[in-house]
Amino acid sequence: MDVMDRIRQQVEENPVVIFMKGTPQFPMCGFSSRAAEALKRCEREFAYVNVLADQEVFQNLPRFADWPTFPQVYIDGELVGGCDITLELFENGELKKMVDEAHTRRAS
Repeated sequence: MDVMDRIRQQVEENPVVIFMKGTPQFPMCGFSSRAAEALKRCEREFAYVNVLADQEVFQNLPRFADWPTFPQVYIDGELVGGCDITLELFENGELKKMVDEAHTRRAS
């Protein structure tokens, strides 16, 4: 499968997915750590892709949604943004709402 198809599949098949450096349990950069922590605090499951473990994804993800940096958070198939946007959404209560709605839509 082509790398862009693999990325698309991850984005479409998961209500919430973060492409990050490392894993939620062992993040490899501060930005990925903070974004993953915000998702954890929403108390819903989310998928992750360790871009450091897949060089094809690392090299091509910035082209996928025209977003140059990591992490990248996708909710309900749409790019939400990186660390700063994710934290801002968490702090104002919108992130949990978005995550909950994505899970509710997938369950119905």
